[in-house]
Amino acid sequence: MNLYTIDAGFFKLDGGAMFGVVPRTIWERKIPADEMNLCSWAMRCLLIEDGERLILVDTGMGNKQPQKWQNYYFRHGEGELVKSIEKAGFSAREVTDVLLSHLHFDHAGGAVSWNADRTKYQLTFPNANYWTHSEHWAAATNPNPREAATFLEENILPIKEAGNLHFLDKTTNPLGEAIDFLFADGHTEKMVMPVISYDNKKIVFAADTMPSHAHIRIPYVMGYDVRPLETMKEKASLLEKATKDKWIIYFDHDPFYSCATVEEKDGKFVAANLGKLSDFI
Repeated sequence: MNLYTIDAGFFKLDGGAMFGVVPRTIWERKIPADEMNLCSWAMRCLLIEDGERLILVDTGMGNKQPQKWQNYYFRHGEGELVKSIEKAGFSAREVTDVLLSHLHFDHAGGAVSWNADRTKYQLTFPNANYWTHSEHWAAATNPNPREAATFLEENILPIKEAGNLHFLDKTTNPLGEAIDFLFADGHTEKMVMPVISYDNKKIVFAADTMPSHAHIRIPYVMGYDVRPLETMKEKASLLEKATKDKWIIYFDHDPFYSCATVEEKDGKFVAANLGKLSDFI
């Protein structure tokens, strides 16, 4: 097995929304904000080469939405999903599986693209099975008012229309024995956090339960979460496992660090080590 960090670019979100009840005077020590209170966040995906399978976890926001919409989120950086995959030595057509942790636009937008003449949508990875949880799919296609603006039909429905949609909760070992799953309901319904066994280590793609190293503290919960108290419980459970078994936490949005290990110190969870994926494997 080989693992590759995939850079799908950066975007900006309001710092207050990203940290909920935690005041800027505290969170800005770790994640700086601009004069508009916006912070830069990575859209970091993960590519897993495992035998004949090439598995992509998450896809960033893509670039098919109108420029006016893109401007709301200040897309920046040199990263781009397919180019980053090509830099790792692969093509979009070689991806066999796309695992979407959840279907919010910044995680699922790159799953679908315009065709060459921009007349219809097509799958970015035409030979891949696309995986999500069946209950999350139901929530995304019949969204509550809080999440409706982040579940975009053009990111979601073409996957089903192409016949490439699969539900990992309906299949045993859908991505092989080396990849297990944790499910979380705090950020959104049945978000998927894959746990990858690699060279006697476990790496958890924490998705938006813990989007950055600045979110390790239990009360640091996003204002976007549909059930913030549940997120706190899920985060505590994840951190307990990570501390006990020395898991590597992979961050999807951290602007500085890809990964961390954690420890408990004075009754609180803190980062023990921070760095790139290559520093840990």
